[in-house]
Amino acid sequence: MMGLMINEMEQKELEYVLKRELDEILFDFQDARIDTFVKRAMEERYKILFNLFKRVAPTSECMKYMRSKKPTMEKKDSI
Repeated sequence: MMGLMINEMEQKELEYVLKRELDEILFDFQDARIDTFVKRAMEERYKILFNLFKRVAPTSECMKYMRSKKPTMEKKDSI
């Protein structure tokens, strides 16, 4: 485990950058033109960025960027 010491101004900047990245990813999740494989990579990136965001942002801000649990793959009916 590693630690990081930052001042308040750096914390706000980190929070801002992470918010912009999360906004961008959440917006791109809505784009139907993006391939499934790319969306999986985006999901991994989202998880990493959101975990970082949770460490620097207040809980009320984190709630805005939480995703709802949706099944990633639909089950196909077997006949």
